[in-house]
Amino acid sequence: MLLATDVDRVHDQVEAAIGGDHDLIRVHAGTAVLAAVAEHDPALVVLDLQIGNMGGMAACLDLRLEQRAERIPDQRIVMLLDRVADEWLAGQAEADAWLVKPIDPLALRRTVDEVLAGLSA
Repeated sequence: MLLATDVDRVHDQVEAAIGGDHDLIRVHAGTAVLAAVAEHDPALVVLDLQIGNMGGMAACLDLRLEQRAERIPDQRIVMLLDRVADEWLAGQAEADAWLVKPIDPLALRRTVDEVLAGLSA
């Protein structure tokens, strides 16, 4: 799995919730997401909404555009949002699923399992 966040606390929470079941690769910048996807071909991409130089929404849209152009394989994407009002934006960015922070470890694990099983919208 690929996690894009520049916040150590978010990384630690995601690692604690899913790290035992999945290998986790971290990038600290939204601009690094596409290259990391091309290099590692992760089963799932987790994007933090607030990333310093390119936010999670822009990174999600970039991945969707690249997959439509068939330059990368289809991606499964979970977004970590700051507030409930961001859910509409996550849907517009075509994220497979999202959670509002603070991160609930059980909800994150369940969401990851559902997205990997293809059960998300």
